[in-house]
Order: sequence, then C-alpha cells, then structure tokens
Amino acid sequence: MKLAVYSKVGCPYCDKIKQLFQMKGWNYATYELDRDFTKEQFYSQFGFGATFPKVIMDDIILGGCTESIQYFRSRNML
Repeated sequence: MKLAVYSKVGCPYCDKIKQLFQMKGWNYATYELDRDFTKEQFYSQFGFGATFPKVIMDDIILGGCTESIQYFRSRNML
C-alpha cells in the first residue's frame, strides 16, 4: 500500500491523519504546501476549492481526513 498526504502547516486534520498512519505503522509520504507544491498546483490536481488534507492510496484519491478514515473502516483496516 502506497500512501501520500498532501497537507499544510497548522492543519489539525492533516495532523490527525498523519498520527493515525503513524499509530498503524503505515509508511506514507508527506507533501507540504509551499515546500513541495504551490496552492495552484494543489488546485490543479484536486480541483479549485479543495481542502486539506488530501490522502492518496495507490493512485486513488481517498479525500480528506474523514473520507479516508471511512474508507479504511469500510475495509476493516482500522
């Protein structure tokens, strides 16, 4: 399973999903706004008005924190 989190500094939902992955022992890549990508690049990839975080698993965009947790629960991964 390949996980990536697109996040920004100071985002509590970004921190929450990263803490969950750490607790589960899952490896993941973190991409930070203004360090790894611009706001324009973020909107280009996820759509104008997209919010943080965005979680990608194996090239599938799961969504934000809540949607990602729902996805993992529905597959008995949590």
